Amino acid sequence: MPARFVYWMNVSLDLKIESAPGENGGGDWMRIDGPLHREFNERARAMSMDVQGRTIYEIMETYWPAARDNETLPDYLREYGVIWTEMPKVLVSRTRDTADYDTRVIGGDGDAIEKLRMLRATGEGDIGVGGASIATQLLRAGLLDELMLFTHPVVLGAGRPLFDPPDDGADAPPVELDLLEQRSYANGVTLHRYAVRGAQTA
Repeated sequence: MPARFVYWMNVSLDLKIESAPGENGGGDWMRIDGPLHREFNERARAMSMDVQGRTIYEIMETYWPAARDNETLPDYLREYGVIWTEMPKVLVSRTRDTADYDTRVIGGDGDAIEKLRMLRATGEGDIGVGGASIATQLLRAGLLDELMLFTHPVVLGAGRPLFDPPDDGADAPPVELDLLEQRSYANGVTLHRYAVRGAQTA
């Protein structure tokens, strides 16, 4: 049984992941409180590994290693700092060849998707995917197994979508999904997990 790639992301009701360039996983429209962050921690701890693009990775590396030991922060943020720094990670980047915090770098030679295919085939458990660019490439290669979406009760109307559009401007083919789990939280956020139909089995 191969590992599974799980793209998990905070989204708006209209499936935007940022309302303006540079938000990179932040934004005042998100309702991330203590109980929801503890849910993030639990889900992250269940992953066997993380795969992240350079932008996401560099945001994470500038904050979470210091956060783990910062006593002025809430316990759930310090906890996530420990989870992120200690979890094995893969950084997909054409411009970096080294990284700390148990991170392997791939992509400088242009065959990142093939290396991720091998990682999926030989790995175990659920591998978290962070970043729309990588998730889009994995989806088109038939390697994305699951979407885990934390949907915030807001319609942004514009912004970066959950997946990138095709480079040639053509319409992307429909992607059929099967609901695996749904939950709701007191702050109005909902969780939906979907299996991606048609994902490769090996």
